[in-house]
Amino acid sequence: MQNFLIELKELLLIALRAIRVNKMRSVLTTLGIIIGIVAVTTMSTAIVGLREAFINSISSLGSDVLYVDKFPWFMSGNWYLLRNRKDITYDQYEKLRQIFTDYEAMAPNKRSFGVNVKYEGKSVTSTLVTGTTEEYSRTSNIVPEDGRFFTEFESKAGRKVCLIGKDIKDALFPNISAVNKIIKINNTPFKVVGVIEKQGSGFLGMFSMDGQIIMPLKAFESIIGEARNRMRIDIKVKDISRIEDVKEEIIAAMRTIRKVPPGKPDDFAVNQQEAIKDMYDKTVGVIALAGIAITALSLFVGAIGIMNIMFVSVTERTKEIGIRKAIGARRISILLQFLIEAAIICMIGGIIGILVSFPLSLIINQFLPTSMPIYIVILALLISATVGIISGMLPAIRASKLDPVESLRYE
Repeated sequence: MQNFLIELKELLLIALRAIRVNKMRSVLTTLGIIIGIVAVTTMSTAIVGLREAFINSISSLGSDVLYVDKFPWFMSGNWYLLRNRKDITYDQYEKLRQIFTDYEAMAPNKRSFGVNVKYEGKSVTSTLVTGTTEEYSRTSNIVPEDGRFFTEFESKAGRKVCLIGKDIKDALFPNISAVNKIIKINNTPFKVVGVIEKQGSGFLGMFSMDGQIIMPLKAFESIIGEARNRMRIDIKVKDISRIEDVKEEIIAAMRTIRKVPPGKPDDFAVNQQEAIKDMYDKTVGVIALAGIAITALSLFVGAIGIMNIMFVSVTERTKEIGIRKAIGARRISILLQFLIEAAIICMIGGIIGILVSFPLSLIINQFLPTSMPIYIVILALLISATVGIISGMLPAIRASKLDPVESLRYE
């Protein structure tokens, strides 16, 4: 073992010396690998960053919450049949609460966008307004940073109370507490009972959740209208391990409530967070495969370049190979010498590629979220070493098979 390590050290020194002697050629040889590694790491950081941002954006949906809605989140089938479905109603929500009782919280809600909010001459437009019940605080995990959520009594009575997001609070109440202040929403007075803690971007970053307003459902319908927005029922399950069973139970209950005949398809949908993740992963998977194909082509071109240079190197160094064999070097030593040389060249290309792609990912991060975890760096280096070993294999085999007497004839 000790002799092997000593020999490996010598081979490493020989390979580094050969690379140092042919600096320019080595640099040019690594260009294909550098381009390939930059492509691999940049694509990977973009995909990882986008997925992290996507998961964060849908985290408010909750993995333990089911959403009973008129439409599925991802449309399939005949759109004309789907659009003729009847809306979910408050009466159906109340019947569902009676039939299906295995839940932690259940909240009906309606939503609208872009209502005008005023306070003492100041005005701001909300990004989202939700009309719901007190149980929405548990189905959505909404936590007031200041104040409280509205009560069951306030919800049933349709009191004009609301919670506002941080953006609205900062715009209307920059230096004072917003709690117990009277604001006007679509010119209707509402009492602010709570300020929601900072939420960040909403689903897929389409709007800021910090510009939202939450109010009792009856109050919402009084200022927005009953028929303008469709209802959704959010159900937080007690045991997430039973979520699929619970989903089937809810479907059975809703079919009964909506009088869907046996054998007929559901005229509603029960959505969940996992469906969005699966769809996202499938879509990004296709993009990733296309990216892998492009980067693989770049690495293949780089590997061919390294293979050609290594063949040239073997031809130029036949005398050196002959001398080494004549004084007792084994075929495996010659083979390892050229494999190590090819691997080092590719590793250098991989390191340079990572050094280029890191600042590049920071630039891209100004427009799209990126992330470069350590496993991407390790993967890039492993790919570089693998390409080096594969591309150097044929030249190394050729070098190891050279006859020492024939080799020494080269002058």
